Amino acid sequence: MKNNKLNQVAIISLIIVGVLAVWAVALNESFTTFSNAAFAFLTTDFAWLYLLAVVVFVGFCLIIALGKWGNIKLGPDDAVPEYSNTSWFAMLFGAGMGVGLVFWGVSEPLSHFLNPAEGIESMTEEAADFAMKSSFMHWGIEPWACYAIIGLGLAYFQFRKNKPGLLSSVLEPLVGEKLTKGWFGKLVDILAVFATVAGVVTSIGLGVLQVSGGLNHLFGIPKTMVIQIAIIIGFAVVYIWTAVSGVEKGIKMLGDINLFIAVSMMIVFFVLGPRLEMLNSFTNGLGAYLNDFMKDSFRIHTYGDNSWYGSWRVFYWAWFIAWAPFVGIFIARISKGRTIREFIIGVMVAPALASFVWFAIFGTLGISLGMNGTFTREVLEGVVSTPEVGLFVVLEQYPLGKILSVIMLVLLCTFFITSANTGVFTLSMLTSDGDLNPPNNKKIMWGIIQSVMAIGLLMAGGLKPLQTISLVAAFPFIFIMLMCMVSFVKALGSEKKDTESIKKLEDK
Repeated sequence: MKNNKLNQVAIISLIIVGVLAVWAVALNESFTTFSNAAFAFLTTDFAWLYLLAVVVFVGFCLIIALGKWGNIKLGPDDAVPEYSNTSWFAMLFGAGMGVGLVFWGVSEPLSHFLNPAEGIESMTEEAADFAMKSSFMHWGIEPWACYAIIGLGLAYFQFRKNKPGLLSSVLEPLVGEKLTKGWFGKLVDILAVFATVAGVVTSIGLGVLQVSGGLNHLFGIPKTMVIQIAIIIGFAVVYIWTAVSGVEKGIKMLGDINLFIAVSMMIVFFVLGPRLEMLNSFTNGLGAYLNDFMKDSFRIHTYGDNSWYGSWRVFYWAWFIAWAPFVGIFIARISKGRTIREFIIGVMVAPALASFVWFAIFGTLGISLGMNGTFTREVLEGVVSTPEVGLFVVLEQYPLGKILSVIMLVLLCTFFITSANTGVFTLSMLTSDGDLNPPNNKKIMWGIIQSVMAIGLLMAGGLKPLQTISLVAAFPFIFIMLMCMVSFVKALGSEKKDTESIKKLEDK
C-alpha cells in the first residue's frame, strides 16, 4: 500500500517552501538583500571550511574505494545491478551535471579567459591555460565526491540494511535509532527537501532563460514572460509524465537519449572545430589540474584579494554541497547491486573524465575565437555576460553552426527535463518515508509546485536570490555529510565483525 498521505516532513517542508516563495515574490528586495548578506558572510568567513570539507570528501571516497571494503555489494551479496553501465551512467550524469555543462561549457572557460585570478593577464596563453584548469577543477572529481558521500551511504543502508530511502537513515549508527526517527532525523530530511526544491526550481528557471534565449537568437521568438511561462508549462507536462512513468520507463529512457545526443555533439564539434587545440587543451588542462590539485584545493589568501575564489570556487563548492542530497539520493536509488568500488569509480571518476572532454571541446571552441582574433574583447564580454545565448553565438562561427545549435538546444531541453524529473522523484521519496517507488500523487504535487514556484520567481526576479538562499540553507550539510562519513565507516566496521562471527560459526 502506497503512502499517499502527507507526513510531517512533507507538511513542514511545504510550509517552509511556501513562506520563502511568498517572501521572494512579494518582498523581493528584502529577500535579495538578506540572501546576499547571508551568503557573503558564509563564503567570506567560512571559505576555508568549504575548501577543507571538499578535500576531505574526495580523500574519503578514494580511501573507501581502494580499501578493504571496496568489494562489498550495495545490496545482498548475490545482488546484481538493475541497470546497464550505460543507462546507469546516463541517468546519474544527467541528474548531477548535464544541464550545467550545456549552460557553462562555452561561457565558463571564456569567463576565466577574460577575467582570470589576480596575477594573470587577460586573454593570454596563460589565461587560456588557467581557464581550462579552473573549469576542469570546478566540474571534476570534487562535485561528484559530494554526491558520492550521500549516495554511497544511502545506497548501502537502503539496499544492504533495508533502511528507508531517507538521508536520516545514514546517520542511525552514529546518533542512534531514537534520534534518527525523531526530531533530528526529520530536521535532516526537511533540509534535504528544501535544498532539493530550491536547487531544482532555480535550475528550471535558469534553464528556461537559456531555452528562451536560444529560441530568440536562432528563430527570433521574443523573450517575453508569456513565452517563458509557456516553456515552463510545456516542460512541466513532460517532466511530470516521465517522473510518473518511473525510473525504468521515463527517467532511464530520457537519460539514454541525453547521453546519445551529448556524445554525438562532442564528436561532431571535435571534427568541425580546432582539433589540435582541443587535444592540447585536454592534455594540458588535465595535467595542470592533477599537478596543482592540492595547491588549488587549499588556495585562499590570508591577506590578499579572494574575490575570484569566492565568486567561483567557493560558490561552486557551496552549490554542489546544496545539490548533494538531491543527486546523492537519486544516484543511490539506481545503484543497487554494484560494489562500493564500482559505485565510487562510476560516480566520481567516470563523470569527471566526461566533463574534462566536454570542456576541452566546447571551452576551446570559445577561447580559440578570442586567441585567433575572430572575436574582439567586446564580443567575448557579451558572450560571458549572457551565457544563455553565448553558447549559440560561439557555435555559429563553425561549419553547420546553425543546425548544430538547434540540436544543442534540444540537448539543453532534455537535460533540463532530466534534472527536473529526478528532482520530482527524489522529493516524492523524501516525503513518502523513503519509499523507493513513491506514489504518483506525490510526484504530480511536487512537479506542479516546482513549476508554479519557477513561474512566480521568474516574474518577480527572484531566481538568483532563491539560489543564494539555498546555498545558505545547505551550509549545515557540510556537517551532516561529515557525520555520514563517520556513520558509514562505523556500519562497515560492524559488518566486518558480523562477517567474522559468521565465518567462525561456519568453521565450527
